[in-house]
Amino acid sequence: MRDQDASRVLADAVAEAVLGTPGVAFLRPGLVELLRSSALSKWGRGASGAPSTPSNSAGVRVTRRDGAQDWSVEVYVVLHRGRRALDVTREVRSAATEAVRREAGGPAEPGITVTVTGLV
Repeated sequence: MRDQDASRVLADAVAEAVLGTPGVAFLRPGLVELLRSSALSKWGRGASGAPSTPSNSAGVRVTRRDGAQDWSVEVYVVLHRGRRALDVTREVRSAATEAVRREAGGPAEPGITVTVTGLV
């Protein structure tokens, strides 16, 4: 599997795990994802020429670490009020780590960064 395909699969798995975490309201896409999805929907096709499909992992960015087999994952979330942000981000980090390990097929040690972008 190519790195781009693998990162898409990992991003989707992480997004699903994060969205299942109590206290998470939704994933927050960054400006790049918003612009990219807007441009793709305007033309109706993805980069491969296939019809574009919205990603449920817009608030998750997955890349390979330089020169390593491990992955680096950035997660942007909006949380529900009423729960401690620290506790929820720890749970998000744990869920994301387990999702990467499950999908990558081994005891990978991904670098996980969780950014809270808002509260609802």
